[in-house]
Amino acid sequence: MTITPLFDRVVVKLTKAEETTKSGIILPDSAKEKPQVYEVIAVGPGGEVDGKTTTMTSHVGDRVIISKYSGTEIKIDGEEYSIVRQGDILAKIG
Repeated sequence: MTITPLFDRVVVKLTKAEETTKSGIILPDSAKEKPQVYEVIAVGPGGEVDGKTTTMTSHVGDRVIISKYSGTEIKIDGEEYSIVRQGDILAKIG
């Protein structure tokens, strides 16, 4: 199934948590921090939103950080995604 976001919406997928520390220690599930890094899966076309022209600056494959309580969570074909507005993306990770 294909997800096609509308207007200034972006579909993102949560990345997996680190399973080891930089020094090589393996972390149990209870010690892992919830990752806040998402991968952009699909990007809407932009256009006019709330009377303003929106140009999309996110691209498929970007790694981003989004606002903690933003977006709508959905599950498709067993995979979990979130749909957020482009304005909820706080930073790109390069």
